Amino acid sequence: MPSLRNRFDVFMEGRAARVPTLDLALEDRLKLLRRHGDFSLAYSTAVQNGLSYFGDDNGYVAFASKMGGHFALGDPVAAPDERGDYIRRFVEAAGTPWFVQIGEDTARTLSGLGYRINRMGIDTRLDLARHDFSGSRNETVRYSERWLFKKGYSIIEDDGGVASLEHVKKLSAEWLSERIVKRWEMRFLNRPFDAAAGEGMRRFTLVDPEGQSVALLDFDPLHRDGEVIGYTTSFKRKLVGTTPHAEVGLTKFAVDRFRREGRSVVTLGLSPLADIKASGFSESGFWRTMFARAYDSKSVNSRIFNLQGQAAFKRRFHGEEEPTYIAFKKGSVMEMTGLLRLCKAV
Repeated sequence: MPSLRNRFDVFMEGRAARVPTLDLALEDRLKLLRRHGDFSLAYSTAVQNGLSYFGDDNGYVAFASKMGGHFALGDPVAAPDERGDYIRRFVEAAGTPWFVQIGEDTARTLSGLGYRINRMGIDTRLDLARHDFSGSRNETVRYSERWLFKKGYSIIEDDGGVASLEHVKKLSAEWLSERIVKRWEMRFLNRPFDAAAGEGMRRFTLVDPEGQSVALLDFDPLHRDGEVIGYTTSFKRKLVGTTPHAEVGLTKFAVDRFRREGRSVVTLGLSPLADIKASGFSESGFWRTMFARAYDSKSVNSRIFNLQGQAAFKRRFHGEEEPTYIAFKKGSVMEMTGLLRLCKAV
């Protein structure tokens, strides 16, 4: 017997604008990614299950639908000077879609189309030509790596020969058991974890003195014009009781390796609802207030998601904090509820 919630979803989906979708195979999406995937969510838009695609052979907008609303994920994967055209075409086809975790250029295009633009958090960017871990402000980061090596740990880039898939699944299950919400992982903004790293991803594993893999950190590639220009953090996993130095040490080790390889950038991903302030565009004062209150809320941080802890961790690396935006024409509680349900946050 369908639940009342499912019946409501079916009813709302029947009222949604019918968006023509592109039947784009994974390999075709990866080809576009290798040409134009230079932002943090680009890889996830190409490989995450359950997304739909609007566009053509030269680019796409990734989106998902919930409760009668359409939600675009990130910026278009297309040539930068053509992204505005994909945005305008998608808006025309989808009615009043939302755009989630977008950059400033996409926000500016949407503002010109009458959208309201709110900040939804920050992404931390390490420009590897200028950023390193020297100086007093990075002492705690250096200490974590030194502590690990002093205690007999090693960090290894793992192409599948260090931690078996079964062991990685164990890591993931234990990590999930420590989360505030244990029944599921968030989706959409974060794609589901896969024990096997995907094409082009990099995995770094922390091995304890007894030779057991106790933590891992995965990175997605960033591309431009067929070249890998850098990486963005995607997944972390660890066994219960693993030292808190694990993630800091793994991050430093990986970033240093990418720098030696000549990559130009590492991004640490979204810190949701951090540093909420005026966006500089026409925006919703209501949602700016609600986002700031959620970030400061003890209840949200202790019972749903540790927003403050997420931001504090990324700030240890002293990167450039770039605002990310959410854009909408209709910013009602109904659409926000649809987005939260899409992300499995409620």
